[in-house]
Amino acid sequence: MRRSIKAEASFLLMIDLQEKLLPAIYNREEVIKNSVRILTAARELSVPSIVTEQYPKGIGPTISELKALIPEGSQITKVEFSCCQAPSFPDAFLNLKFNGGSKDTAILFGVETHICVLATAIDLIEKYNLNVVIAADACGSRTEQNHLLALDAARTVGCLVVPTETIVYHMLEKAGTPQFKALLPLFK
Repeated sequence: MRRSIKAEASFLLMIDLQEKLLPAIYNREEVIKNSVRILTAARELSVPSIVTEQYPKGIGPTISELKALIPEGSQITKVEFSCCQAPSFPDAFLNLKFNGGSKDTAILFGVETHICVLATAIDLIEKYNLNVVIAADACGSRTEQNHLLALDAARTVGCLVVPTETIVYHMLEKAGTPQFKALLPLFK
Protein backbone atom coordinates (compact mmCIF):
# COMPACT_ATOMS: atom_id res chain seq x y z
CA MET A 1 0.00 0.00 0.00
CA ARG A 2 1.34 3.40 -1.01
CA ARG A 3 1.94 5.81 1.88
CA SER A 4 2.77 9.01 0.00
CA ILE A 5 0.14 11.74 -0.30
CA LYS A 6 -0.12 12.81 -3.94
CA ALA A 7 -2.65 15.46 -4.95
CA GLU A 8 -3.49 13.73 -8.23
CA ALA A 9 -4.27 10.42 -6.48
CA SER A 10 -6.27 11.89 -3.58
CA PHE A 11 -9.72 13.11 -2.67
CA LEU A 12 -11.02 14.85 0.43
CA LEU A 13 -13.82 13.49 2.55
CA MET A 14 -15.15 16.18 4.87
CA ILE A 15 -17.42 14.65 7.49
CA ASP A 16 -20.32 16.40 9.23
CA LEU A 17 -18.94 19.86 10.03
CA GLN A 18 -22.40 21.16 10.88
CA GLU A 19 -23.95 24.07 12.77
CA LYS A 20 -25.53 22.21 15.68
CA LEU A 21 -22.73 19.68 16.09
CA LEU A 22 -19.64 21.89 16.19
CA PRO A 23 -20.48 23.88 19.35
CA ALA A 24 -20.10 20.65 21.37
CA ILE A 25 -16.65 19.79 19.92
CA TYR A 26 -13.82 20.47 22.38
CA ASN A 27 -11.28 21.73 19.79
CA ARG A 28 -13.77 23.29 17.35
CA GLU A 29 -11.75 26.44 16.54
CA GLU A 30 -8.73 24.34 15.52
CA VAL A 31 -10.97 21.99 13.53
CA ILE A 32 -12.53 24.92 11.64
CA LYS A 33 -9.18 26.65 10.99
CA ASN A 34 -7.59 23.48 9.63
CA SER A 35 -10.67 22.57 7.62
CA VAL A 36 -10.42 25.95 5.88
CA ARG A 37 -6.74 25.25 5.19
CA ILE A 38 -7.29 21.82 3.70
CA LEU A 39 -10.30 22.87 1.60
CA THR A 40 -8.36 25.89 0.29
CA ALA A 41 -5.41 23.67 -0.61
CA ALA A 42 -7.70 21.18 -2.32
CA ARG A 43 -9.17 23.93 -4.47
CA GLU A 44 -5.71 25.25 -5.40
CA LEU A 45 -4.41 21.75 -6.22
CA SER A 46 -7.59 20.50 -7.96
CA VAL A 47 -8.19 17.77 -5.40
CA PRO A 48 -11.87 16.73 -5.53
CA SER A 49 -14.08 16.46 -2.47
CA ILE A 50 -17.01 14.61 -1.03
CA VAL A 51 -18.76 16.47 1.80
CA THR A 52 -21.22 14.78 4.12
CA GLU A 53 -23.95 16.12 6.35
CA GLN A 54 -25.41 13.91 9.06
CA TYR A 55 -29.19 14.34 9.24
CA PRO A 56 -29.11 18.06 8.30
CA LYS A 57 -32.81 18.49 9.18
CA GLY A 58 -31.90 17.96 12.84
CA ILE A 59 -28.21 18.91 13.02
CA GLY A 60 -28.28 21.80 10.56
CA PRO A 61 -26.22 22.49 7.46
CA THR A 62 -22.46 22.69 7.05
CA ILE A 63 -21.09 25.73 8.89
CA SER A 64 -21.01 28.97 6.93
CA GLU A 65 -17.22 29.36 7.24
CA LEU A 66 -16.76 26.33 5.00
CA LYS A 67 -19.65 26.62 2.54
CA ALA A 68 -17.84 28.88 0.05
CA LEU A 69 -14.93 26.42 -0.10
CA ILE A 70 -17.04 23.37 -0.87
CA PRO A 71 -17.25 22.42 -4.55
CA GLU A 72 -20.77 22.48 -5.93
CA GLY A 73 -22.36 19.08 -6.19
CA SER A 74 -19.97 17.45 -3.71
CA GLN A 75 -22.41 17.15 -0.79
CA ILE A 76 -24.25 14.03 0.26
CA THR A 77 -26.61 13.62 3.19
CA LYS A 78 -26.60 10.60 5.46
CA VAL A 79 -27.96 9.10 8.63
CA GLU A 80 -25.34 6.33 8.71
CA PHE A 81 -22.25 6.82 10.86
CA SER A 82 -19.84 5.52 8.22
CA CYS A 83 -20.01 7.68 5.12
CA CYS A 84 -19.44 4.51 3.08
CA GLN A 85 -22.81 3.17 4.25
CA ALA A 86 -24.74 6.15 2.88
CA PRO A 87 -26.71 5.07 -0.20
CA SER A 88 -25.28 7.96 -2.27
CA PHE A 89 -21.62 7.37 -1.32
CA PRO A 90 -20.76 4.66 -3.90
CA ASP A 91 -21.97 6.87 -6.76
CA ALA A 92 -20.12 9.91 -5.40
CA PHE A 93 -16.94 7.88 -5.07
CA LEU A 94 -17.25 6.32 -8.53
CA ASN A 95 -17.87 9.77 -9.98
CA LEU A 96 -14.53 10.92 -8.52
CA LYS A 97 -12.69 7.91 -9.92
CA PHE A 98 -14.08 8.33 -13.43
CA ASN A 99 -14.16 12.12 -13.71
CA GLY A 100 -11.05 12.92 -11.70
CA GLY A 101 -8.78 10.03 -12.59
CA SER A 102 -7.82 7.16 -10.35
CA LYS A 103 -8.13 8.08 -6.67
CA ASP A 104 -6.61 5.65 -4.19
CA THR A 105 -6.06 7.98 -1.22
CA ALA A 106 -8.86 9.38 0.93
CA ILE A 107 -8.02 12.36 3.13
CA LEU A 108 -10.52 12.47 6.00
CA PHE A 109 -11.40 15.28 8.37
CA GLY A 110 -14.44 16.32 10.37
CA VAL A 111 -16.44 15.22 13.40
CA GLU A 112 -16.76 13.19 15.45
CA THR A 113 -13.40 11.45 15.32
CA HIS A 114 -14.48 8.47 17.42
CA ILE A 115 -17.75 7.88 15.56
CA CYS A 116 -18.14 8.91 11.92
CA VAL A 117 -14.49 9.57 11.05
CA LEU A 118 -13.23 6.27 12.47
CA ALA A 119 -16.12 4.18 11.07
CA THR A 120 -15.56 5.74 7.63
CA ALA A 121 -11.81 5.16 7.76
CA ILE A 122 -12.28 1.48 8.56
CA ASP A 123 -14.82 1.04 5.76
CA LEU A 124 -12.64 2.86 3.21
CA ILE A 125 -9.83 0.43 3.96
CA GLU A 126 -11.96 -2.71 4.14
CA LYS A 127 -14.49 -2.05 1.36
CA TYR A 128 -12.52 0.10 -1.07
CA ASN A 129 -8.91 -0.88 -0.28
CA LEU A 130 -7.90 2.78 -0.12
CA ASN A 131 -5.01 4.52 1.54
CA VAL A 132 -6.57 6.60 4.31
CA VAL A 133 -5.00 9.76 5.66
CA ILE A 134 -6.57 11.50 8.63
CA ALA A 135 -5.96 15.20 9.19
CA ALA A 136 -5.77 14.86 12.98
CA ASP A 137 -6.00 18.57 13.76
CA ALA A 138 -9.04 18.99 11.46
CA CYS A 139 -10.98 16.32 13.38
CA GLY A 140 -12.68 16.58 16.73
CA SER A 141 -14.93 14.94 19.29
CA ARG A 142 -16.89 16.16 22.27
CA THR A 143 -14.02 15.05 24.54
CA GLU A 144 -10.30 15.10 23.94
CA GLN A 145 -10.00 11.53 25.21
CA ASN A 146 -12.46 10.19 22.61
CA HIS A 147 -10.61 12.08 19.88
CA LEU A 148 -7.19 10.74 20.91
CA LEU A 149 -8.41 7.17 21.38
CA ALA A 150 -9.97 7.22 17.91
CA LEU A 151 -6.74 8.51 16.34
CA ASP A 152 -4.87 5.64 18.01
CA ALA A 153 -7.43 3.16 16.69
CA ALA A 154 -7.13 4.66 13.20
CA ARG A 155 -3.36 4.14 13.25
CA THR A 156 -3.90 0.54 14.36
CA VAL A 157 -6.09 -0.23 11.34
CA GLY A 158 -3.56 1.29 8.94
CA CYS A 159 -4.42 4.97 8.61
CA LEU A 160 -1.76 7.63 8.29
CA VAL A 161 -2.62 10.18 11.00
CA VAL A 162 -0.87 13.53 10.53
CA PRO A 163 -1.43 17.29 10.86
CA THR A 164 -3.15 19.26 8.10
CA GLU A 165 0.08 21.09 7.33
CA THR A 166 1.83 17.78 6.60
CA ILE A 167 -0.91 16.79 4.17
CA VAL A 168 -0.83 20.10 2.32
CA TYR A 169 2.97 20.17 2.02
CA HIS A 170 3.09 16.56 0.83
CA MET A 171 0.51 17.35 -1.85
CA LEU A 172 2.52 20.43 -2.88
CA GLU A 173 5.70 18.32 -3.16
CA LYS A 174 8.04 21.33 -3.50
CA ALA A 175 8.49 25.03 -2.81
CA GLY A 176 8.67 27.76 -5.40
CA THR A 177 5.60 26.79 -7.41
CA PRO A 178 2.64 29.12 -7.92
CA GLN A 179 0.54 26.76 -5.75
CA PHE A 180 3.14 26.86 -2.96
CA LYS A 181 3.15 30.67 -3.06
CA ALA A 182 -0.66 30.77 -3.00
CA LEU A 183 -0.94 28.42 -0.03
CA LEU A 184 2.02 29.62 2.07
CA PRO A 185 -0.03 32.38 3.80
CA LEU A 186 -2.32 29.71 5.26
CA PHE A 187 0.49 28.52 7.52
CA LYS A 188 2.17 31.79 8.49
